[in-house]
Amino acid sequence: MSAKVARGANNQPARARRQSQSQLSSREELQRQVERQQREIEKLREQVAERDQQIADAEKQIADLERQLALRKRNSTNSSKPPSSDGLGGVQRRRCSLRKKSGRKPGGQPGHMGQERPRVEKPDRTEEVLPLQCKHCGAALPQAPEGRQTEGDVFCRQIVDLPEMILPVVTEYQYPKVVCPCCQKGTRAELRSEHAQEIGERLTAVASYLMSARKMTRRDVRGTLQDLFGVDISVGSVQKAWEETADAVAAPYAELEEALPTEPVLNSDETGSRTNGDKRWVWVLCSSWFVFYRIAGSRSVEVLIQLLGQAFAGILCSDRCPTYLSYHRGLAQFCWAHLQRTLKGVAEFASTADAEHFARDMLAAVEHLFALWYQFRGEAGPGERLLTRYELLQQSIPLQKKICRLAAKFLDSEDREVCNLARAIYQHWDKLFTFLEHEGVEPTNNVSERALRLFVLIRKITYGNRSAKGEIALARLLTVTQTCKLQQRPFLSYLLTAVHCHRRNQAVPSLRPLQNQQL
Repeated sequence: MSAKVARGANNQPARARRQSQSQLSSREELQRQVERQQREIEKLREQVAERDQQIADAEKQIADLERQLALRKRNSTNSSKPPSSDGLGGVQRRRCSLRKKSGRKPGGQPGHMGQERPRVEKPDRTEEVLPLQCKHCGAALPQAPEGRQTEGDVFCRQIVDLPEMILPVVTEYQYPKVVCPCCQKGTRAELRSEHAQEIGERLTAVASYLMSARKMTRRDVRGTLQDLFGVDISVGSVQKAWEETADAVAAPYAELEEALPTEPVLNSDETGSRTNGDKRWVWVLCSSWFVFYRIAGSRSVEVLIQLLGQAFAGILCSDRCPTYLSYHRGLAQFCWAHLQRTLKGVAEFASTADAEHFARDMLAAVEHLFALWYQFRGEAGPGERLLTRYELLQQSIPLQKKICRLAAKFLDSEDREVCNLARAIYQHWDKLFTFLEHEGVEPTNNVSERALRLFVLIRKITYGNRSAKGEIALARLLTVTQTCKLQQRPFLSYLLTAVHCHRRNQAVPSLRPLQNQQL
């Protein structure tokens, strides 16, 4: 018995050691399992983080694609893009007019007073058309003047037509050498300045007219002159006629440039161009009586300083281009049409509640403001009376306050487009309502945009200029073209007079209206 006890006592440490080793191995196994699980957890976390990053990248890509799609859907009605960029492909843009079709046929309606060509008192040719027989009894009617009798008024039908052939007039000026009776030596008269060119004054003016006013290329002008008038002229001669006409109007052009700094109100805009592939900018400045163009190498403030001086004393109307902000510190008017189109774009592509509410409320206020302006301008609807300047100001005050409140409310909007537009309206508040108080100021910059359209069409046809001389010529002739149109002057007649005076070294008539010349 004692031996068994002794053996049991001896086995206890061994059993304890085995238990201890077993527990140790179990703990190590558990530790290894914990480490494996931790590694798996860490790996899963990395996978989750990677998936989260992929989701974030995908969401960012989706947002970028949505933004690109929205930009591609923008056109001239919901952004500041020009109408020429809309194109004919894609979805047809919604027109601004929301009028429903009346269902009437096109053309003049019953009761409309038609416009007829005025009757010429002394026609170039007169021809009698006589009936051959009586429509009552069928008897033959006399045709000789002495044998017929007429009654009542004569029905007249005048037809305007072109002559069968318009032939050019070629004048040869001969310079014979006259022998002196004293010394028996010959003397030839000096070539007159008006005879220096082989192309006549009228032909020179017509060629320049077709290029500047009718937007023809040099080759088109050459073909037109050949087909209509039988004038055989080279493309180089057409170019020389263009350059000579530009030289002829140099003095009136310089006179308009000198008048720019003294104008009370100017509308300005600019667009891109090319000269031999190099970037250029076409500037246009519109006053109440003339339109001025300048082609410059930049879009910077230096161009405005060169044209208007260090500081312009009048009211400068423009878009929100930073160039005007850094140059002009005086009274200004920003274009509401640009802001309105931007608001329409925000409303059309709204992806947040801020964008929807801001665009909706702001557009309502702007449309109401324009309605007051049209009523002041005499473009009111049926039954609406005209507003005075004082009434316009008083009725616009609540709208100005509403626009200010809306801009202040969305200054910190999370929608970036809404925030930027609200800050622009709030920051440039003093440049948005100048038109309400000052005569001659419009709420939009459409006058300069329309003036630029002539150049844009020429740019699309000719692809720009090829020399600095061509830039100067184009700027001068566009200035004369649009100024004559604004003053309702016959443009071709002015060009003919300018070329006539230029060839005789005489002063070319000014483009100032008579009342301005007297002042």
